[in-house]
Amino acid sequence: MERHTRQRQALIDALTHSGHALSPPEILARAQAAVPSLNLSTVYRQLKALHDARKIVRVDLPGQPARFEALCHEAQAAKRGHHHHYFHCSDCDRVYPIHACPGRMAHLAPPGFEVQRHDLTLHGRCAGCATGH
Repeated sequence: MERHTRQRQALIDALTHSGHALSPPEILARAQAAVPSLNLSTVYRQLKALHDARKIVRVDLPGQPARFEALCHEAQAAKRGHHHHYFHCSDCDRVYPIHACPGRMAHLAPPGFEVQRHDLTLHGRCAGCATGH
């Protein structure tokens, strides 16, 4: 049985209220508002447990450290098969979920190849960085 602790809830709250994927140090900084004694090793342990229990999503972008995000409402409802894509801001380095998918991409693969899944990341400047806020 999964143990629900103040530390775990602080991480879940930090991820749920962020609006974008967070690195472990960012999660720590946000979660310490609720649990000041929280440390980075506990954050990593809790993230592993939450990820293994499929309560959060690991976001991996090439050349970037892993980030994590809360399950979106669509993923919670669908349980399986849901995925979404990301926007990576080149100025502030934040990663935002894009809740849309261009659909099947088999037509992009060479003849005879079978597409099993795809990942899409848009890169540019987020609204805040583009307007200077």
